Amino acid sequence: MTAESRGGDAPAASAGTAQPALPDAPPSRIVVLGLLLGIVLATLDGTVVGTALPTIVGELGGLDHLSWVITGYLLTTAVTTPIWGKLGDLYGHKRTYLTSITVFLVGSVLCGLAQDMGQLIAFRALQGIGAGGLFVGALALIGTLLTPAEAGRAQSLIGVLLPAAMIGGPLVGGFLTDRLDWRWVFYVNVPVGALALALIGFGVRLRDPRAVARIDFAGAGLLTCAILALTLLGSWAGTTYAWSSPQIIGLALVCAGALAAFVRVERRAPEPVIPPRLFRDRNFSVAQVISFVTGAAMLAAASYLPQYLQFVRGMSSTGSGLLLLPLMLGMMGAQLAIGRRVGAGGRYRCYPIAGGALAAAGALALLTLTTATPAPVASGLTLVLGVGIGCLMQPTMLITMNSAEPRDMGAASGTQTLLRTIGGSLGVAVLGSVYTGRLTDGVTDRLGADGARLTGRELTPELLRDLPDPVQQAFRAGVVNGLHGVALGTAALCAVAFAVSWLVREVPLRGR
Repeated sequence: MTAESRGGDAPAASAGTAQPALPDAPPSRIVVLGLLLGIVLATLDGTVVGTALPTIVGELGGLDHLSWVITGYLLTTAVTTPIWGKLGDLYGHKRTYLTSITVFLVGSVLCGLAQDMGQLIAFRALQGIGAGGLFVGALALIGTLLTPAEAGRAQSLIGVLLPAAMIGGPLVGGFLTDRLDWRWVFYVNVPVGALALALIGFGVRLRDPRAVARIDFAGAGLLTCAILALTLLGSWAGTTYAWSSPQIIGLALVCAGALAAFVRVERRAPEPVIPPRLFRDRNFSVAQVISFVTGAAMLAAASYLPQYLQFVRGMSSTGSGLLLLPLMLGMMGAQLAIGRRVGAGGRYRCYPIAGGALAAAGALALLTLTTATPAPVASGLTLVLGVGIGCLMQPTMLITMNSAEPRDMGAASGTQTLLRTIGGSLGVAVLGSVYTGRLTDGVTDRLGADGARLTGRELTPELLRDLPDPVQQAFRAGVVNGLHGVALGTAALCAVAFAVSWLVREVPLRGR
């Protein structure tokens, strides 16, 4: 298939397919801004609630269900992401994107009106359903409205916004909670979402596809079951239940069975949720593996480095977040630079190869951390890891868009987002188990039974400062030991990304 047939006029719709949506004209920068606002909303709302949770629990109660305020949102987001992508392919990316923003805003308002913890969790789940369509909808529209070369620049902005939203989320949440009220953590979404609705509604001109196929409900149901089981496994394994417990083994079996049935159903469905034809393209398959591994490495490092900064170096929650700036700035700078170079006609195969090597080296550099390492030095060591992860993330988005047919743009972006999310969830769970195990072993070796009791209870940095000095030193050494385990695991993941990246082929970017 030629570049013109893939990116230009779409073939006529046939039975069981939808005609790809075609842009009437290239979008303006203000329209691209509207697309990026949706991504900011989805990413920001995954982190903004964290700093408000103590206040929320103080008012609504329900401490034993606290984690589900975040888990419920992430769960429904992951489950609905590929479904929103396929709906966009069938019924129009603009239409489904606007619908997802509306659902997200309704959920946000209801969260602000919640009167108890049960209501808040339910409304957060509704909010997550809408959030599942924000990221995939924006990427699909970018892939539809822009050529891959042009999209590289827009995607580099996404690479800047994602880390910025991850850092800004806790800061914004804390500011709104302290200055106004915790309910404004949710209400603040309304004006931003309304602006995105206006920009996309009036600025995007697309001829929507004419869908004649039925939605693959069987595939959607099996995929939902598999993601639910996998997400619960990632959330509970090693914390709520032991890895060898019947609950975790049962979840693993349910996930494996649902995935096997899903693959079988997708091969026969006229319009599958995740079309198997996507994976016939070697570059697409390689990009998805890299996305999965990179998501695991990025979230694992970002989740456990603050533990070191807070427990070992005595930083506050806000301070530990700010000291991760080199990690985030490295990611942002790498993605912005790669997007510009590729958009100007540069090659892209070298970047994931270099990124895998840099990220692995950056993760191994964290093994030099000790209980006496100054906080600025510890912060600076994360820069190389951030640059490496940025070099991995940006090309995978570009390769995914360049490998997919216009009719599959939503399914392709949804698949990549889903795999990165699942990779991050599993990476945090598995390396979290490594962190906890090494921390417990290190403290127990120094303190014996007292150490086992110490690690078996909830311990905050503030409570640690009130303990005797020998106990503090033992716990801090245990945290360093645990972080070294996470660093080794992250390095192994980045080494896998480095090896897989050699399989990428330098396929020319298609035209409009």
